[in-house]
Amino acid sequence: MQTLGTILVALVALEHLYILYIEMFAWETKGKETFKGSLAPELFKPTKTLAANQGLYNGFLAAGLIWSLFIEEHHWRFHIQIFFLTCIIVAGIYGAVTASKKIFYVQALPAIVALVVLHF
Repeated sequence: MQTLGTILVALVALEHLYILYIEMFAWETKGKETFKGSLAPELFKPTKTLAANQGLYNGFLAAGLIWSLFIEEHHWRFHIQIFFLTCIIVAGIYGAVTASKKIFYVQALPAIVALVVLHF
């Protein structure tokens, strides 16, 4: 189960690196495809800076999870992973309540699954 937990943490980190990429570097291209229906097409250009800021925060979440993968001491690694996964879950739930229910399934649910597996 520890190996599965590590794989899931790595996948959640990769997901947040991908979100960073979309929000920081591809907001007006891939962002339009990803968030179609959530934001009018003409709003992508004026919201580019705001999206980049969000992307940076997703990058910090990914960095924390990636960092945890290199921590050798089990308890320290476990607690760092819990912290960053919980941050992602809270952000995902907040996003689902305030922006789109889809955010729960895309962002929070994978982190919840990883968190549950880490506890076994």
